[in-house]
Amino acid sequence: MWKGTIRKILLSLSFLITVTTTTIQGQTAEKPIVLWHGMGDSCCNPESMGRLEDLIQQLLPGTFVHSVQIGKTVKEDHEAGFFGIVNNQIDFVCEQLSNIPELKDGFNAIGFSQGGLFLRGYVERCNQPSVHKLITFGSPHGGVTDIPNCMNPGDLTCRLMRSMVRYGAYSSYVQHRVIQAQYFKDPKNLQGYLDHNIFLPDLNNEFEGIKNKTYSDNLSSLDTFVMIRFADDSMVKPGETAWFWTYNDEHELVPLEHQSLYKEDWLGLRKLGGRLKFLVSPGQHMQITDDFFETQIVWPYLAAKDDKDSHHLNHNSGSSSISSSNGCSGGRNNNSDIISSNGNSISISGSDTGVATPRLVHQQP
Repeated sequence: MWKGTIRKILLSLSFLITVTTTTIQGQTAEKPIVLWHGMGDSCCNPESMGRLEDLIQQLLPGTFVHSVQIGKTVKEDHEAGFFGIVNNQIDFVCEQLSNIPELKDGFNAIGFSQGGLFLRGYVERCNQPSVHKLITFGSPHGGVTDIPNCMNPGDLTCRLMRSMVRYGAYSSYVQHRVIQAQYFKDPKNLQGYLDHNIFLPDLNNEFEGIKNKTYSDNLSSLDTFVMIRFADDSMVKPGETAWFWTYNDEHELVPLEHQSLYKEDWLGLRKLGGRLKFLVSPGQHMQITDDFFETQIVWPYLAAKDDKDSHHLNHNSGSSSISSSNGCSGGRNNNSDIISSNGNSISISGSDTGVATPRLVHQQP
């Protein structure tokens, strides 16, 4: 009799496991996913990009994930976050992604801090294969008014970057060597910014009388463009740059909808209409909770359509290993609900100097 009871229990467990496994496998990503990390991080950091890939795999098993790597090694990738020419790096990634067969039918892209800005550059300048949904976390779309500080005192690469900028952010020497100087926008020297910055003025179509139609056509072709700013961001200045907000020459913080960039639609953002999303993530720069990433990003924007309404039935079940095109993997840290790197190196950090409280411009669009 006890043998029969055990058999029934085993059959029941077998049925339960089969149902659970089938349900989990039914959750799929809408498209492959490409990640681009932020300053001081790397493609394969197990506490940041690796952990994020792990989380995606747990929620959307089998998803193809590619984490952008500049250079041949992780060390070179880390250094490329500080030194180089952004325009060349975007060209490199355009070539890199075009040679990945799994991406040939397009992909969804997630960029973190400066990585989100550079992914927008990819969309505007090549977009082959095409991005369907672009998601950026705390990215300096409107530029920064302060060169990022080094949160990790032991990061000699970052310290070297900071020392080089002292020669002048808009000097030709610094512009052609320091990544962060190439999205630095000094509100007290906007003409210098337009004349000497080799990256951001072009990307934002800011040159008077010269507008690159390809940029606006490509960006407005996105299915969705999601821009997330951090509620308590003190690393990127201003934090609202994540929504394209920027300072004018009177140090007034100007919302996107009040800027000529939007009103004259230099980039196609106005054309996007309801496809342009503005989200706020609680906390500091690049401190992203698993819950926020899952509920606000994965299910609304990354999951296949059929999974979006049913995910609540099984999203806590099972686990899966990383599937990454570059072989990077990272174990999940069960003691943390935050997607970030060990030494806060995933974030673009502000300096220790204070910034005056801005006056908010209120104009009619």
